[in-house]
This record gives sequence, C-alpha cells and structure tokens, in this order.
Amino acid sequence: MPENDVKPSHNLRLVGRKIVITGAASGIGLRTATLFMEEGASVILLDRNADALKAAHEGRHAVLTGVDITSENELAEAIADAAEITGGIDGVINAAGIMMTGPTAELSSQTWRQVIEVNLTGSFLVVQNCLPWLTRNDSATIVNVASGAGLLPNVPGLAAYAASKGGIIALTKALAADLAPNIRVNCVCPGMVDTPMADGFRANVGNYALKRIADPLEIARAMLFLTSSESSYVTGATLAVDGGRTFH
Repeated sequence: MPENDVKPSHNLRLVGRKIVITGAASGIGLRTATLFMEEGASVILLDRNADALKAAHEGRHAVLTGVDITSENELAEAIADAAEITGGIDGVINAAGIMMTGPTAELSSQTWRQVIEVNLTGSFLVVQNCLPWLTRNDSATIVNVASGAGLLPNVPGLAAYAASKGGIIALTKALAADLAPNIRVNCVCPGMVDTPMADGFRANVGNYALKRIADPLEIARAMLFLTSSESSYVTGATLAVDGGRTFH
C-alpha cells in the first residue's frame, strides 16, 4: 500500500469529528494524525516544518498548515483559517514538543525558555485559540502530550524538559476544571517512544517493566481512547503509557 494511503478503520470512532493535531510532521503527532484519519476524523495538521508536514501527508484529505505554535498572531490566523475550511473544531491533540538536555549548571536561560515556550506555552496557546470553536460543542476533547519525565524525572539533564512536561500535567488538570462539563481535557505521559527524540536514551529500557521501547502507534491509540466517546466519563486524567517506567 502506498505510504500516503490511509486505510479506513472498521470502527470509525471519529466520524464527524474535526481535530487539530500539532507536531504532525513526525513522531507521535504523525502517527496520531494517520490513525485519526483512519478512524474517520477531519484533521487540521500543524507543524513548524511546513516541508516535512507536506511530505508526510501530501495527498491525504487533511488541512496542512506550517506554523510555529509559539507565534501568537501566526497561530491565531492559522487556526481560524483552518476552522473555516473544516467547518469548526471539536478536538485538540497537543503533540508538538522539543527535548533539550544538559546539566543544570550548564543550562542556559535561553534553552530553558525555549523548551518551556514550545512545550508548555505553545500547548496553552493552541488550546486558547481553539476555544471559540471547542465551546460550541457539547462533547469536545483536548489531549495533551506530557511525558513520563513529567511524572518521574529520574534521568540527569532533564530539568527544562521535565519542568515543561510537569507543567503540562498541571495545565491539563486546571483546564479540565476550567472547561467542564462540555470539554474534556486529559493527558498522556509516554515513556520512551521509537522516534528520533529517543536517540541517546535507548539503552535505558532496562528500567522499564516491559523491557522495550514503544511504537508511536501505541501512544496514538491511547490518545484515540481519550478523544473518542469510549472515554466519555474521563477528564483531568493523567494516563501513563510508559511500559511500566514510572512504577518500576
């Protein structure tokens, strides 16, 4: 089957849904976008790398927008234009993120700000700009991607990344309280996933109960559950999809 073909699922759990997915050019965001299209969703795919986004999804029925989620004016315009095309927005997947590591003593304030700006502030701005459309629906959903490092930052050099992902967990709970009852807000905390972000950490799977790295599809399926009606009584939850890293 050609790489850009999307095979429909027999379940079609997202038919009629209109969902924004950030970081959709690679990794977890890319696999989630494909899965959601298989499940019948209309998707708005955002990524700061417009060329990679086009290469990954060209030919698919999706709205593709190259945008930096930390640029407030650019993001607001991009979301408004995309919502006009799809006829609204009733779901968000905040999968965009960066990892920059280093000893705390050597961590520059610029690096700290960049990680927080992309991972935490960017996620907030995406939600805020989608709210005018989300609030028009009785069962809208938001799923944020945090990290096992936000639950248990037990690897050296992760101060900025762990702080940003811990912030995502707290933001999720605050949004769940703020936006209830019509908008459900949850987050997933992946462990190590088979994407370029895992390079340099792959030897650490011995700390995982399941003794292996995750496929991006395994994380995408968790976000499908939290986006679909199957999780209709779940909000404010933090779901560890980490192969047993945080309890092990």
